Amino acid sequence: MKLNIRPIEKSDNPLLSKIIKDIFIEFEAPKMGTVFSDPTTNDLFKVFEKDRSICWIGEIEGKVMGCCGIYPTSGLDENCCELVKFYLHKEARGQGLGRALLKQCEASAINLGYEEIYIESLPEFEKAVGMYEEAGYRWLDKAIGDSGHFGCTVYMIKDLV
Repeated sequence: MKLNIRPIEKSDNPLLSKIIKDIFIEFEAPKMGTVFSDPTTNDLFKVFEKDRSICWIGEIEGKVMGCCGIYPTSGLDENCCELVKFYLHKEARGQGLGRALLKQCEASAINLGYEEIYIESLPEFEKAVGMYEEAGYRWLDKAIGDSGHFGCTVYMIKDLV
């Protein structure tokens, strides 16, 4: 099996939007106040044109199977970025692509000068949350920053340096 990680391209937008929305439906996760209802989900390429951000695309055998990025979310300390848009097609789970994307994003965050990485998630994505715990993310009591995703209820952070 050939895994590949590459930067996002504009042509990835429709497929990524579908993958993300399908995951919310699959897990019966809240749609309001989350990435599902966020209009930027339809144009991720544009979202990641912002300075100090990047989105990585995960492919298996040349087929786009997911994404993960880092972003300087409003309200976060300048030394802290948010891990965002981390979604894997159901056929890609359990094959190492998620962990590879996470490691790629953490390395990118360090390269872009961040010292901490923050994530918001949902209890419905318990396997992903477990992966974050294994990777050294610790729980927070409340959200930090202003992602606008008021439907999220899981908040975690990791020191990168």
